[in-house]
Amino acid sequence: MSEAGALDDAYLAVRLLAIDPVGLGGIILRGGGEARDAVLDVLRGSMPEGSPERRLPTHIDDERLLGGLDLTATLATGRTVSRAGVLVEADGGLVLVPMAERMADGIASRIAAVLDNGAVEGAAAQFALVLLDDGIEADERPPVGLAERLAFHVKLLEGRAYDPTPLPDPTFPTEVAPPSESVLSALVGTAEALGIESARAPIFALRAARASAMLAGRDTITEDDVIIAARLVLGPRAMRFPQAAPEEQPAEEPPPPPPTDAEGAGEEQKEPGPMEDVVLEAVLASLPKDVLAKIAAGGGRRTAVNRARGAGERRRSSQRGRPLGARAGTPGGGLRLSLIDTLRAAAPWQKLRGGGVGQVRIRRDDLRIRRFETRAEATTIFAVDASGSSAVARLAEAKGAVELLLAEAYVKRAQVALVAFRGTGAEILLAPTRSLARARRSLGDLPGGGGTPLAAGLTAAHDLAQATKARGRTPFIVVLTDGRANIAADGSMVREVAQNDAEAAARIIGQSGFASAFVDISPRPRSEGAELAALMGARYLPLPRADAAKMHAAVVAAQKG
Repeated sequence: MSEAGALDDAYLAVRLLAIDPVGLGGIILRGGGEARDAVLDVLRGSMPEGSPERRLPTHIDDERLLGGLDLTATLATGRTVSRAGVLVEADGGLVLVPMAERMADGIASRIAAVLDNGAVEGAAAQFALVLLDDGIEADERPPVGLAERLAFHVKLLEGRAYDPTPLPDPTFPTEVAPPSESVLSALVGTAEALGIESARAPIFALRAARASAMLAGRDTITEDDVIIAARLVLGPRAMRFPQAAPEEQPAEEPPPPPPTDAEGAGEEQKEPGPMEDVVLEAVLASLPKDVLAKIAAGGGRRTAVNRARGAGERRRSSQRGRPLGARAGTPGGGLRLSLIDTLRAAAPWQKLRGGGVGQVRIRRDDLRIRRFETRAEATTIFAVDASGSSAVARLAEAKGAVELLLAEAYVKRAQVALVAFRGTGAEILLAPTRSLARARRSLGDLPGGGGTPLAAGLTAAHDLAQATKARGRTPFIVVLTDGRANIAADGSMVREVAQNDAEAAARIIGQSGFASAFVDISPRPRSEGAELAALMGARYLPLPRADAAKMHAAVVAAQKG
């Protein structure tokens, strides 16, 4: 491997980014402290001298982001004065976004559009975007649409000593030869094997390979450059383990002719493997254990629904929360005036309205009100099979998992509820609460035994979820059962009817759109549990021998996607 390939990944990524900042888009640095400061120092030292740098607040307004009215100058002079936005000011340099995991989707979409177009209303705006990710929880991430447009996603190691001294710049070759067919095949094949669907990923990887060659002073992309690019660009985007290809029986071929003396008879020549296999093996070897665990658990792909599972739903508010900008409207009835935005709306019209210097004439159409976004409180609802076949061991595990979740309730603003079903019906043993002492008292004498009225349990969980949502909270349903119902909704003991009723109740949960997980506690999971989970739209978790800690970990992972 080249000298550049021996560098720490974070250092190497920012040095490659400095070579092709526009083509590679930017980088996400997850983690803070001295490590991030040192990496940023290397990035700044690697950029061309005099490159601008702008810091972007996550709640910046459109006027400052994209350019528009200079309110102070307009009000002072009595005429319309415009100014460039932050993205235009950063042309040819860096844009740093602290706390990028809190960025609003609207701002992210505007930045993404500028990255795609390279301009704002005709003014050049080509820069490298650096998202500083300070998220603690797994579901706290920068907006997906913006992250997809950045080549490098780097997780900084905590407590590691980084050398802040930048390396001297080599003499870059002016041209790099076009990539060979094997290079293109290796990058595209690796992306496909890792389950990466975005076409941007292999394009970024090719640009990173080209930058790696330039960093090493070469005019040709080598296998080492491809491995570096795949490790830095494709590895963090992996969505699955590569599928093992079935072994093919080689066709019968005539024996090769004996080697001549000139060919060195007696020496066995070994053909090197395809570049794609070598690159894929190198990427898998470099993946951290947490990434491998996430892929194995099926958490690689994250949808909008999955991202919302770890916390309450986002809701608009006029009083408090994260600022979302202003909209036209009249203050009153809980709506608050946004003075700056009102002045900004009125300023361009002052000349027509006869306003003088230092005077602002405001009309009703100029009024702007403030908007905020809040997170609803989350409530996890356990629906536990307390029938005779499952009561003793599973109820103990459910108690432990509930207590572990409640221990985190104050930090995550979450509540926990418990529904037990046995005999001919279901009952709420623990109403939504975040009190650990109350939960322990309620769970102390949890009853068990009898039949499995699965339909009644699912219906009770659904009704409690509906009531929870009506109170402004976000419900998450966790069902613990083996999926084999034997008590119908009307209390009859007809297994076929009981299973049909359970499927109907699961279908109602799925149609309601509640996020959920189905924990199959059967010693040997069968198809009934997976089918019910599919009807619920739930994450299916077969855990035949899980203790409370494992169950708690599985539920938390399911909530986060």
